[in-house]
Amino acid sequence: MNEALTLYIAAFVDELAKIGVQDVVVSPGSRSTPLAIMMAEHPAMRVHINIDERSAAFFALGMAKAKRHPIALLCTSGTAVANYFPAVVEAYYSRVPLIVITADRPHELRDVGAPQAIDQLNIYGRYAKWFVEMALPEKSTDMLRYARTMAARAAGVAISAPAGPVHLNFPLREPLVPIVHEETWEQIEAKEPSYTTVIPGKMTIGMEQIQELYNELSSAEKGLIVCGQIDQPAFAEAVTKLAEMLDYPILADPLSQLRSGTHAKEYIIDSYDAILKDETIAASLVPDVVIRFGAMPVSKPLFLLLKRYPSIKQIVVDGEGGWREPTLMASYMVYCDEVEFCRRLIDIGASKQSKSQWSTTWKMINDIAKSVLLEATMEEELFEGKVFAELSQLLPDGATLFVGNSMPIRDTDTFFFTNDKQIRILANRGANGIDGVVSSALGASAVTEPLVLVIGDLSFYHDLNGLLAAKMHGLHATIIVLNNNGGGIFSFLPQAKHKKHFEMLFGTPTDLQFEHAVRMYEGNYQKIKTWDEFRHYVTQSLTTDGLHVMEVCTSRENNVRKHRLLWEKVSQEIAEFLEKGRTV
Repeated sequence: MNEALTLYIAAFVDELAKIGVQDVVVSPGSRSTPLAIMMAEHPAMRVHINIDERSAAFFALGMAKAKRHPIALLCTSGTAVANYFPAVVEAYYSRVPLIVITADRPHELRDVGAPQAIDQLNIYGRYAKWFVEMALPEKSTDMLRYARTMAARAAGVAISAPAGPVHLNFPLREPLVPIVHEETWEQIEAKEPSYTTVIPGKMTIGMEQIQELYNELSSAEKGLIVCGQIDQPAFAEAVTKLAEMLDYPILADPLSQLRSGTHAKEYIIDSYDAILKDETIAASLVPDVVIRFGAMPVSKPLFLLLKRYPSIKQIVVDGEGGWREPTLMASYMVYCDEVEFCRRLIDIGASKQSKSQWSTTWKMINDIAKSVLLEATMEEELFEGKVFAELSQLLPDGATLFVGNSMPIRDTDTFFFTNDKQIRILANRGANGIDGVVSSALGASAVTEPLVLVIGDLSFYHDLNGLLAAKMHGLHATIIVLNNNGGGIFSFLPQAKHKKHFEMLFGTPTDLQFEHAVRMYEGNYQKIKTWDEFRHYVTQSLTTDGLHVMEVCTSRENNVRKHRLLWEKVSQEIAEFLEKGRTV
């Protein structure tokens, strides 16, 4: 039995390693023993221990997001499997490839009252792109080929468009300890070498269709390019060249990776959210046509603009063949690789001889909005938005900025301006949850550094146990906690007007002293009182190993007031500019 178990699991693990899935996040457990031991024994496999399964799954998600490559995830049977669920949902919606491997009781121990036995079949439902109940271990040649094929197929499905999580459930009988010798991998290689290579392709469309779309674009007087979350290294260069050819401004979400880098930024509009908050101004900036790349941007005013005006011809380009179109207003859904789409349009098009009043106006009002927002960041008051303006200056080339949901990602959209450094911005914007963000960011830090996470206090509290990964793996990361003692984003919503129950139901102040938790995980802690301190400790943390947590305490009421005053000032100055005859 142990020989069959050993060879079968070894074939599966060896195939994972050979096709490039060489990182696995493992949570301890008994039923998963053979898989865990074989992964730890494989010379090309790196095992990352994360005790809590919920944290482990988000840690793997962060690694896969940072690597742009599948990560394996292993746990034992029972509720351990259920604890993966939130991260699997996020991976599905954010198109992150994960190979979820769960150990299970054999069939005779299911539904009979055995411990740690729950129904694990299709437990993730539609959130797993593919599910397979693995066969029980055997050592025949056919079954070893089967094990290898399932490993290769799992990786292939995970990375094929649209990328996402797959789930393999392994029923295993006792005894669970494999027989491992120094020559085990040579034996399995000799018995059954690597079996299947999966080569995913890219989506494309024909020349006739490209020409049809170009004709639509070239005949439109007022066009925009809207870029949401997209993380393709070649995209920035391609889309900015397309913008120049068409003379279309680019409304660039911070997760589009367009605000930082060496590519041209003449057409990038980074203050569009503040510009479009005034409905009258937005009405004067309605385009004829929009080309959309990536997920829907964070900005609600932009979403409302696209939703309110059916006259806008929307061309949504999705190289992974999904349907990310919440406005329900798309004229074209184009399934073509985004970089190829840009390049093919450029190849058949001709650059406009002169800049249009439309693009010039957008650039000028963007400068107006940015100057107002920058002026606010000159003040010495501790203001959440200023954190992102400061980080755009402080972060070095090659840094990664991981951003929490709710207010942090919105303030990134407003206050993280264009720059020439290579700064990658990541966030969990699939399901937009505030759970698992610490673990996701630390998973990313295991792949790339320096990494800075900016997160709200409630989100930080949700995932405090994720800090253990930094201690166990000696990770280098900086965490900036924006602590307004509760759910800051609710203060911007209509619920805030209902004072009677607001604090209890929405504000939810916790009055936690995070310093004690950070010390427990052997992290370095600082409470920031001035911007000079902020700059000093951020700069120091970027070049000092270990976990660094900085807490910036702010007032929810002051934060709302400051944001609204800024938006009003932006709207006022743009309105005055447009009234002077400089209309679109």
